[in-house]
Amino acid sequence: MTSEALSLGYVGLGLMGGPMARRLLAAGYPLTVWNRDPAKSAALAAAGATVVGSAAEAAAASDVVFTCLTDTAAVEAVVFGDNGIAAGAKAGSVLVDFSSMRPDAAAAFSARLRGQAGMGWIDAPVSGGVPGATNGTLAVMAGGEQADFDRVAPVVAHLAGRFTLMGPNGAGQTTKLINQMIVGCGFAVVAEACQLAEDAGIDPARIPQALAGGRADSPILQQYMPRMAARDREVQARIAILIKDLNTVMDEARRLGSALPMTGLATELHKLVARHGLADADNAEYVSLFDAG
Repeated sequence: MTSEALSLGYVGLGLMGGPMARRLLAAGYPLTVWNRDPAKSAALAAAGATVVGSAAEAAAASDVVFTCLTDTAAVEAVVFGDNGIAAGAKAGSVLVDFSSMRPDAAAAFSARLRGQAGMGWIDAPVSGGVPGATNGTLAVMAGGEQADFDRVAPVVAHLAGRFTLMGPNGAGQTTKLINQMIVGCGFAVVAEACQLAEDAGIDPARIPQALAGGRADSPILQQYMPRMAARDREVQARIAILIKDLNTVMDEARRLGSALPMTGLATELHKLVARHGLADADNAEYVSLFDAG
């Protein structure tokens, strides 16, 4: 079956899932959607998606089902709960899970779904935030079987600038944890640099231009220091989500015996920001930790 002939389903239409589903519609795929909050399905219906009443119905109508959910518990509930994806899945179909969760859970869920419903599983957590989801430039880190990856890759190409198979199920989630280690530490140091610039009387919004192309350059520097300098409070990704991922990193580190001192400090600093009432704020609000001091 060619990618052009595939029928798609999408479950989880939040900050990331909504724009990604829109891109699949714009690419011409027939798309069936379900969301736990039905109000979030309305905009997709207006754009041409078919809205159904359960995740099982979305799976029954689809060759490939995409999920983008909050955490491990949400994925388990939507896939294996009452009227979940497993209940409606077609044998030979593939689930592509864009959620971020524990690597061991991804491996266990994939085996469970294949045994229960004959459905493949690609764990495919993403990086790039809402801009990447909107523009189709996400970095997607995959774990799963090569045949399932090859089948879905032409579809994911409409959503991602890079889609890399890292190994068996769980490997995509581990790679995302490594991504979040770098991101979490990056937010912390960029916020500190923003504060130092302000204390020194330098406009921090000019720092990214000055450092562009040098060894300190990064997307976090370019995208977030100007937002931190402006105290831009538009929510593109919540601090609470990053804390959830950093906690998972530290859990995995304990399991493997890995020493992650810098990531541990960044995790605790993010928790401190959340305690200032900013758990649901954007990551750019990290700089407010210094304002509160």
